[in-house]
Amino acid sequence: MPNSKIRFLLNNELISIDKLEINTTVLDYIRNQQNLKGTKEGCASGDCGACTAVVAELIKNKLKYKTINTCITFLYTLHGKQLITVESLNKKSLHPVQKSMIKYDGSQCGFCTPGIVMSLYCMYQNKIKPTNKNIEKNLAGNLCRCTGYRSIKIASKKMYKNNIKSNDNKKSINSLKKISKKNIHIEAKKNHFYIHHNLKELLKDLRKIKNPTFLNGGTDIALEVTKNGKSLTNIFYLGLNKDLNFIKIKKNNLSIGAATPINEILPYLEKIYPNFVKMFHRYGSEQIRNVASIGGNLASASPIGDSSPVLIALDSKIIIEGNARKEISLKNFFKSYRKTELKENEIIREINIPIKKKSFLKCYKISKRIEDDISSIFMAISGLITKNSFKEIRIVCGGMASIPQMAFNTQKFLKNKKFIRENIDEAKKIILKDFQPLSDMRASATYRSLISQNLLERFYLEKKNEKQNLD
Repeated sequence: MPNSKIRFLLNNELISIDKLEINTTVLDYIRNQQNLKGTKEGCASGDCGACTAVVAELIKNKLKYKTINTCITFLYTLHGKQLITVESLNKKSLHPVQKSMIKYDGSQCGFCTPGIVMSLYCMYQNKIKPTNKNIEKNLAGNLCRCTGYRSIKIASKKMYKNNIKSNDNKKSINSLKKISKKNIHIEAKKNHFYIHHNLKELLKDLRKIKNPTFLNGGTDIALEVTKNGKSLTNIFYLGLNKDLNFIKIKKNNLSIGAATPINEILPYLEKIYPNFVKMFHRYGSEQIRNVASIGGNLASASPIGDSSPVLIALDSKIIIEGNARKEISLKNFFKSYRKTELKENEIIREINIPIKKKSFLKCYKISKRIEDDISSIFMAISGLITKNSFKEIRIVCGGMASIPQMAFNTQKFLKNKKFIRENIDEAKKIILKDFQPLSDMRASATYRSLISQNLLERFYLEKKNEKQNLD
C-alpha cells in the first residue's frame, strides 16, 4: 500500500502533511501555514528570485543543496527532502553570508535580500568558489531594483573568510534516511497527488486515471495555478522516479531520463556540445535549472521551447512509454500548437542525443533580456563541414511557427555547397520562404524574418573566424 502523506524536514523539524490542497505552493505553505514571512513573493512566476529557498537532498549519504523558486514549487514535491528558509540561518548568530551582506552594504530596501541570501547560502554550503563567473551564474535568478549588484558581488566574494564549514549535517541526514521510500498517493478535496519511485508502478496507476497532469519542475505548469487561477487534478510527480532520472553514455549516444534536472546534465553536455550548455545558462536561472527537465520542456510543446530546436538539429530521438514502448525521431514529435504525438496516459521516458564529435553546433537565442527570458526567436544550426563544403546541415527555429520548424529549403540549398559568402547570401534570401512568422507581444513578423537572416550571417562569420584560427 502506498503512503497517504508526505514527510520532509522544514529547517530542522520533521513535517507530515496529507490533507492540504494539492495545488498548494511551497511559498503559500511556509508563509501562511508556518508563518515564515522572510521568503517573499515578487512575481509568482519564478522570474525575480525573491521567494528563493534551498532544498537539501540526500545523495549517497551526503546533502546536496539546490536553490528553488518556492512560488512555483508544489508543496508535495518536498517529500523526502529538507527545505531550508532564511529564518534557519541565524538561530544563534548571523550566518557568514548574512554578516558579509551587512558589512558590505548588500541590501537597501530589503525585499529581495532573503532570496539573495539563500542563493549565496547555497553556494556556501556547496563550497562553490566565489569567482565572478560563479557569482553571476548563481545570482542570475535574483533581481534587485535598488541596491545594485556591485555591493552584493563584493559580499559574495568575502562571505567565506577562509572558514568554509562542512555541509554534512548529521542530524538532517539521519532524519532524511528514516523517511519511507514507498510510493505516495494523497487524496485531498477529490484531487489526487501521486509520487512513484519506479516506472512500473507509475504506469500501473496511470492506466486508472483520466486527464493526468505530469509534474516535474513545474516551471511552466505551475503558472496555470499562480497566474491563471486553475486547479490541477490528478498530479503525477516524476521528480523522484529513478527510471526517469538518469544520464548514460552508450554507443555514441547521450541518453537522458526525461525527468533529469537540467543542471545535472550540463557537465556531460559541456564535454560534447558546449554551445548547448551556453544556451541553457540563458534558458533559465539556477533555480529553474535545478528542477526543470528536458522531458518537461518537450512535453509542454511550447513553440518557443529553447531545447526543442537544438535537439531536432542534433537528430535526437525520444522513447515514449504507455501501453507499449516506442522510439520516434524528435522532428516528428510536434504536430501543431501545444500538440504532440503523446497519447493519453503516455509519457516521455528518455531523450537520446547522438554524439557527433566532428559536427558543429551553434545555438542563437534572441530575447529582450540576456538571461532567464523567453525567446523572440531561437535558431539552432548543426552539421558537418568537410573540405570547405556542407556535408550535413540542419537549421531549426523556434518562435517562427506554431511548432519548432526546420528551414527545409535553406538546408537543401546549402547541402554540398561551398562554405563561402555568396552561398550564405543566397541562403539568407531562401530562408524567407521557409517561414511565415506571426506578430505577437515578443516580436513582429518582419523582425523575426530579418533576425533569421541575420543569424545566418552571424553563423557564417563565427565559423569563418573559427576556421581562420585553426588555419
